[in-house]
Amino acid sequence: MRDCCAVLGLARSSYYHRSRPSDESELREAIVDIAGRFPRYGSRKIKEQLKRAPYRIVVGRHRVGRLMREMNLLVKPKRRRSTTDSRHGLRRFPNLVRGLKASRPDQIWVADITYIHLPSHDIYLSIIMDQYSRSIRGYHLSRSLGQELALLPLERALQRYPAPEIHHSDQGTQYAAKAYVKRLQAAGTQISMAAVGKPSENGYAERLIRTIKEEEVSLSDYANMAEARQQIGHFIDVVYRYERIHSSLDYLTPAEVEEGWHRNPPSTS
Repeated sequence: MRDCCAVLGLARSSYYHRSRPSDESELREAIVDIAGRFPRYGSRKIKEQLKRAPYRIVVGRHRVGRLMREMNLLVKPKRRRSTTDSRHGLRRFPNLVRGLKASRPDQIWVADITYIHLPSHDIYLSIIMDQYSRSIRGYHLSRSLGQELALLPLERALQRYPAPEIHHSDQGTQYAAKAYVKRLQAAGTQISMAAVGKPSENGYAERLIRTIKEEEVSLSDYANMAEARQQIGHFIDVVYRYERIHSSLDYLTPAEVEEGWHRNPPSTS
């Protein structure tokens, strides 16, 4: 390789460099492929995804944005329906995470609930996410908005991971329920809640729900609960954890962030 580069008068680094495609057909195909897998990606994330396998294409964001506009791949977000019922007489807790950003895994868990429409009825998804890594700690699909909707994923999460220092949610009845509060307190976890009517105070969980709805649910047509469980489970366990990059994580996946933390944890000395 060195002799070939010398004969051609090229730097050795050029042997490893993949240049931008001379025509835009390859780039367009790659953008369409990424947008098909991650429909809510903007030009910035698509530019970063293009750098990764299997594409290995380095291109500017403005060029990506232009091509996305030409191919009508820029879409507007949809509003979501609320599933929060905070009209109850149960105990409420203050917001402990206002201005606080997690600095390590399992410091803060956030939780939320959303609905999913099936042909004959709605079902409900509850989810718990680690704020630091964006890894999903537990989730559950149910036909009911009862207490088990939130309690089951909490139990699963606590069985697999260290209890968080803080659990944050809205003031919905599922999270204020005595059984849910008792389980968190037994684990030594502080309970934090967003103020009523302030979904922005549970922004991490809100954004997660929006991602699941826009990148999986709204693109699918589940015939029944079994299909919903299978496809949503695949999105959460595989696509979201191992494939989907996050701009807030320096364009890494949740799995890559957690792997990096455990491989090189910050020194406590």
